[in-house]
Amino acid sequence: MALLSNLQFSRWTFYKHLTPRKYTTLCQHNSTANLSHYVTLTTRQKDQIHLYVDTLLQWNKRMNLTAVKEVNEVMERHIEDSLAILPPLSDNYISHCSNSIDKLKLVDVGTGAGLPGVVLAIARPDWDVTLMESMNKRCVFLEHVVGVIGSTNVQIVRGRAESLGQDLCFREKFDIAVARAVAETRILAEYCLPLVRVGGMFIAAKGHDPEDEVKKAESAIKKMGASLLQVCSVESQSPYGQRTAVICLKDRPTPMKYPRDPGTPTKEPL
Repeated sequence: MALLSNLQFSRWTFYKHLTPRKYTTLCQHNSTANLSHYVTLTTRQKDQIHLYVDTLLQWNKRMNLTAVKEVNEVMERHIEDSLAILPPLSDNYISHCSNSIDKLKLVDVGTGAGLPGVVLAIARPDWDVTLMESMNKRCVFLEHVVGVIGSTNVQIVRGRAESLGQDLCFREKFDIAVARAVAETRILAEYCLPLVRVGGMFIAAKGHDPEDEVKKAESAIKKMGASLLQVCSVESQSPYGQRTAVICLKDRPTPMKYPRDPGTPTKEPL
């Protein structure tokens, strides 16, 4: 069954202007901003989301996939939170990368239980989504859950971002790289930006106030061939407060010495 891909998501809002530096900020407000992103999905997509959540909680009983134990909390803390990055992702991609967001190639680095990658693949079935995960048992779960929900636009790759970033099959092959709850931004920059094509974007999903973390990451982002484009809040139904999208634009190729050997970005952040 073909799924509707041109979804209308509630708009994102920028909640405060950070100290002016080299990146820009965009302020948009909309009266529908507090509406759930989930309600905009088709019936088929909602069914896929529920299958994913049910499978996640079943497998979570025997392996550590999430600290969240209840369906409603998974929906609020994980599903809504993952869907919430789509509006800023779409707006910025159209503004700075291309006039269309159809048929993108997206990689979710350190996807873990498939967040946000699986959710984004459901919401945008026209995108090719790669889930990158280093732990074999999580890859086994991902293979199973993708089969359960029936998504045909998902590829699962087992390996470390440092190694895959040097692999010509993956290096600078993606329009967008995303990461959520993986590492601080300066480390994520070295993990993710080597995978992004020149002219593409990297988006890190962060907490409500990442200003200090972003400031520390500016040098690493520049070394990876990118610039910090925007830091904006996203509307999420999560009870854990405002979330933030840190958005970087890939301006030029990443030097071949990056990413460094596995483990080095964490031990010796740029």
